[in-house]
Amino acid sequence: MGRWEPNARGRLEQAALELYIERGFEQTTVAEIAKRAGLTERTFFRHFADKREVLFSNSLQELLVTSVAGATDSVAPIDAVVAAFEGAGALLQERREYSLQRQAVIAANPGLQERELIKLASIASALADTLRRRGLTDPAASLTAEAGIAVFKIAFERWISETNQRDFPRLIRESLDELKAVTAGK
Repeated sequence: MGRWEPNARGRLEQAALELYIERGFEQTTVAEIAKRAGLTERTFFRHFADKREVLFSNSLQELLVTSVAGATDSVAPIDAVVAAFEGAGALLQERREYSLQRQAVIAANPGLQERELIKLASIASALADTLRRRGLTDPAASLTAEAGIAVFKIAFERWISETNQRDFPRLIRESLDELKAVTAGK
């Protein structure tokens, strides 16, 4: 094993996903993930707290918060949140196969499903905090963040189940439009 090769984190993520699909989440060990990636367990733990965290990177939350924080003041809060999700959706679109495999692993494990919900709640909280810093008061900040999460979840479910592989950012925008129509009573 070489002393250093680039993209250790990415290699660990890919190795873990492959093993989770091949053997199942519960049957896969950190040692096996590290070995498949050509790294040590110590390196694994420098990047991830445990084998669940391989599937739950904080990079999505960071991307969303940065995007909402940088939105112009003229953009409505819900539009800023959804635009942030559209940007994230474009990145996920590039990794469609990874996203499908990741979701299959999560769907097969109730503990991972719970972790996914916790992660989404954390993202909603971070977005609400960002909206508050932009001047939105509660409960509007919390409602906007939670609505953004709902829009994202519905669009994601549609995206991974679609056989025609429609554009994920477009599905996010369509889901927001549907939410706006429902709340407008149309």
